[in-house]
Amino acid sequence: MLNKIIGIINNCQSFLITSHVRLDGDAIGSEMAMYQMLTHMGKIAVVYNQDETPGNYRFLPGTEEIVHTLPDLERYEVAVVLDCSDLERIGDEASRIVDVKRIINIDHHISNGNFGGFAYVDHQASSTGELLYRLIKAMGVDFTKDMATSLFAAILTDTGGFRYRNTKKDTLIASGHLIEKGADPQWISENIYESNPPSKIRLLTRVLDTLTFDWSKKVGYMVVSRKTLEETGALMEHTEGFVDVPRSIQGIEVSILFNEVSDQYFKLSLRSKGKVNVERVARTFGGGGHINAAACQIEGDLETIRQRVLDVIGTAVES
Repeated sequence: MLNKIIGIINNCQSFLITSHVRLDGDAIGSEMAMYQMLTHMGKIAVVYNQDETPGNYRFLPGTEEIVHTLPDLERYEVAVVLDCSDLERIGDEASRIVDVKRIINIDHHISNGNFGGFAYVDHQASSTGELLYRLIKAMGVDFTKDMATSLFAAILTDTGGFRYRNTKKDTLIASGHLIEKGADPQWISENIYESNPPSKIRLLTRVLDTLTFDWSKKVGYMVVSRKTLEETGALMEHTEGFVDVPRSIQGIEVSILFNEVSDQYFKLSLRSKGKVNVERVARTFGGGGHINAAACQIEGDLETIRQRVLDVIGTAVES
């Protein structure tokens, strides 16, 4: 399939690039690397995202070119969908994008169903950024400094700074090559992890007050309410990384962040260490992701959702 995708890229001239809602570093870094590669080749490329780029990723070269209104799709021969386990995750315009003649699906989520006519999916890869590294290398395209920066950011964030189990030998080899090509690990890390606005820290101090443990299930969880977001002046994007706090505590195997998206509607981020498969937990509620990192969205009141999720996790921990 990789060779077929290379053939499409070489033979077509106009590309629409997109990813999932609630953007993360792997999504944006992969999008920008694909955009930079295509424009470097003299192709026409546009990146469309439903959501705005989070502030800590706006340093990535080219993000100012991202559009948030879907352009006329008749102009594009190919839609490249990155880091999406399914088309619905693109957002409100998914039903329109599916009409593009050729859809390239590049992803590493275990829950990806290989949608689109051309799917390059490897759930053993650390990140979609690592898959794009393979693609660019296989195409024989020279890595520019901008490509290297974007891909390093993608890999860095989806491996938790190379701490997660998905960090493999090939991941580190690819990252080392990207450094050779101009990626600056310190500068990239400082922009992503050490440029937090005061509102994010105010939010974290409030959210830490909600930290709760269920020691029988080895679970720790926190809650982000809309009221707390409003009172601290923070944005939903500022909750990135919060889910890792409970997991960092000795004796905790699974951490959950309950994000109140709207009335009676919550987005859950789940993380685990050890052998607990949170992808299966998320899949129970219509979500997905990876063995140690997953997400889902559930409708209902917080207490009911909390108990339902803890019951499923309890079974997973026991098994």
